[in-house]
Amino acid sequence: MTFSDVVEAIQTLSTDEKEEIQFLLSQYLREERREQVYENFQLAQTEQQQNKLKFSSDIKELRELLEE
Repeated sequence: MTFSDVVEAIQTLSTDEKEEIQFLLSQYLREERREQVYENFQLAQTEQQQNKLKFSSDIKELRELLEE
């Protein structure tokens, strides 16, 4: 089934069914974002344990870190 087939199938649904799909998609997207945040958190923890993270409140130093 192609994406356009899915879109066409959705168009034939009732309003209630479309709203249910919208609700489910919102939940799926929220869960995917949570997973991405968690994966980034785990990566940051690993980098911190390996002393690869650098912290600074000095703007000049932060700019230099971004350019690395």
